[in-house]
Amino acid sequence: MALPVIYTLRDCSSLEKTVLPYLPQLYDLPQQLLQSYDNPTELQNIYLATNPLITALAFSLFLAPLFLVISEINKNYSQVDRMWSLLPTIYNAHYCIYAHLNGLETQRLDNMIAFSTVWSLRLTFNYWRKGGYSIGSEDYRWEVLKQKINPALFFVFNVLFISLAQSVLLFLITTPSYVILLTARLGEKMSTADTMFARALMVLVIAEWFADQQQWNYQEAKKQYQKTAKVPHKFDQEDLDRGFVVTGLWSWSRHPNFAAEQAIWVVLYQWGCWDSEVMYNWTFLGAMGYLFLFQASTWFTELITSGKYPEYAEYQKRVGKFLPKITGGSGLPGDFSDQKAKPKVEKAEKKNSGGVRR
Repeated sequence: MALPVIYTLRDCSSLEKTVLPYLPQLYDLPQQLLQSYDNPTELQNIYLATNPLITALAFSLFLAPLFLVISEINKNYSQVDRMWSLLPTIYNAHYCIYAHLNGLETQRLDNMIAFSTVWSLRLTFNYWRKGGYSIGSEDYRWEVLKQKINPALFFVFNVLFISLAQSVLLFLITTPSYVILLTARLGEKMSTADTMFARALMVLVIAEWFADQQQWNYQEAKKQYQKTAKVPHKFDQEDLDRGFVVTGLWSWSRHPNFAAEQAIWVVLYQWGCWDSEVMYNWTFLGAMGYLFLFQASTWFTELITSGKYPEYAEYQKRVGKFLPKITGGSGLPGDFSDQKAKPKVEKAEKKNSGGVRR
């Protein structure tokens, strides 16, 4: 049987009942697919007869060597990044489709895939607009890292982390959807709490979009200013000279887009826990792995950024990495705006005093 026999909501979060018994299917699946690759009916039967979690895991493992080979051939190590905006939604859609094909209650999963689709569209748009930027690791980071370590060691890093670990991670962050699927097997329908979780996820996607848009507007203004020496409308020359954005959401957090992105997958994890009536379950591996990835990635990004911009160290002191600091500049918590005002005040004082500061 593809789905486990469960009797309570808590059973839906049981690793022993819902995951471990189905791992042997992972070993048999490649041979089954090879024998039936030209038979659509048989492929559908295999799909329905295989536990959906195992199907998703197998797909993530199948992608890893492809990412590795393509990255080594092209010497471009952002192959996973290019799929970052699509793979989680592919996995979520897989769970939703599986539930529909098996006649399960799908209202929760339908709401989940709606949020996931909007998330993917936002990231995909952002990726192509910025010419290859992804929410995961940017290519320049891999290039910087490649220059700092031994080529053989970097190849091992590519095998184990860039290609394999990241591919599996994108599968793991969607495993709460498997738990939600299992709760539907018990006839659980959409509740008020489910609606709140779905709306919270959508709000976080919108917040991420605003943060990215503010960054995009600033970077475009900076490019125009550097090219024409003219300050674009609604921007301050001193802001553009600084080299990095410190206004809007970026006055509260040094990485508001990353903060929202991490919160999205933590909320999805909590949604699965809530529906299965547990405080925590094994799917925390995805959310926790995502948090660890962003901690490491952000640290490396800021290491590079602080080397480019002298004022970034002061920005780090005054504004929290992800969450706002309780105390900071004037106005908003962690506001950096008073740093912009200081030179103007000093210039005014010099002018009023004949160039001599009092």
